[in-house]
Amino acid sequence: MTSSVQSGRLVRFQPLNVGRWLVWGLTALLFAVIPLIFRSGFAITLLSQMGILIVFALSYNMIFGQGGMLSFGHAVYSGLGAFFAIHSLNWVGAGTLPLPVSLIPLVGGLFGALFGVIFGYVTTKKSGTPFAMITLGLGEMVFAASLMFPGFFGGEGGISSDRVVGDPVLGISYGPAIQVYYLIAVWCFVSMIAMFAFSHTPLGRISNAVRDNPERAEFLGYNTQRVRYLVLIASAFFAGISGGLAAINFEIVTAENVSALRSGGVLLAAFIGGAMFFFGPVIGSVIFVLFAVALSEWTKAWQFYLGVFFVLMVMYAPGGVASLILMNLRVAKYRLFAQLRDPYVGVLMTGGVLLIGIILVVEMSYHLTLNFAAGSKTAIFGFTMDGADPAFWVMAFGILVSGALSFEAMRRYFAREWGAVQEKIEDQLRREQRG
Repeated sequence: MTSSVQSGRLVRFQPLNVGRWLVWGLTALLFAVIPLIFRSGFAITLLSQMGILIVFALSYNMIFGQGGMLSFGHAVYSGLGAFFAIHSLNWVGAGTLPLPVSLIPLVGGLFGALFGVIFGYVTTKKSGTPFAMITLGLGEMVFAASLMFPGFFGGEGGISSDRVVGDPVLGISYGPAIQVYYLIAVWCFVSMIAMFAFSHTPLGRISNAVRDNPERAEFLGYNTQRVRYLVLIASAFFAGISGGLAAINFEIVTAENVSALRSGGVLLAAFIGGAMFFFGPVIGSVIFVLFAVALSEWTKAWQFYLGVFFVLMVMYAPGGVASLILMNLRVAKYRLFAQLRDPYVGVLMTGGVLLIGIILVVEMSYHLTLNFAAGSKTAIFGFTMDGADPAFWVMAFGILVSGALSFEAMRRYFAREWGAVQEKIEDQLRREQRG
């Protein structure tokens, strides 16, 4: 950092953070280029849903990862924002609301923040487990209300709309899915920057302190309830933006948008990616959509696989996928990754065998129980498997057991090598500190 004196004042110049500009520049480039690589209609739909969930998961992480508030009802803010956004879209179509479709997500954000003001005043009176239970009850209350008042919520059928309204502007009508994707991408990128900037504001910093040590924060003179309240309002605003984007993308909003299922989904996405890191929910959102949308096209057991994946993450990587990436980058930084090459290959190969065994058993079981009317035969990995033939079950369980035993042996080997590498890194850090 350099400094100079002008007119008796000390002027300081901060150095340009090249790394940060590079990361955000590559992110913007990725948003712009990826639909040009994956051009199919299904891929564009997948990317659009990823963008919507990224905004939703990052908004949830503002209160969960950064503020320490575990909520089971965050879908209330995105869902209510989506309902007001789709009503606004209908009003735009009727000519009663002079608002471009591009700004409809902002309507969802404003109403999400409004309900954050109303509900947050009650929920943030408590913290910890009481806060989580209050949000759970609040979510169930709003979900029930969405079915009780069909005049606004549309009952079980929900509210539908048409995003193609008015004359096209510069050829943009939001009829083609690619145009909707770029609208979502722009809002997602802007929201990501805004939420990242929020995390570096004094309010964002003190929310970390309230999360880690609320008693000390109060001793320093901060009102912890007010901090939680303001952070929740900001979080509800961005959740409402995600709801508005969903309303435009799907052109329908139902009671499911405010359900506990949606709240649980965003919790899984944030935790899988890594709630303690800003980019963690981004990774978690991509993984969750791949499970819920892409994998669900292939198998009815996608929720089983998602549950298994979540349990494994809790057991072996509670910091999420982001923590795994950072730990391996730390190993690469100290040029010790070669020592983990063979353990990684062994774990991946034996894990693949175990995964094949699990898939064979699960898919045959699901087919026999949920799709028995189609017969006992089903295609798995391009091969026809007969669930009525004991030989196929013996083969499947043989692969499963052998994969489990070999994976456990390789896991222990990997754990020993990983521990040795970490000890070398710690020794090198101690030498650097003494030097």
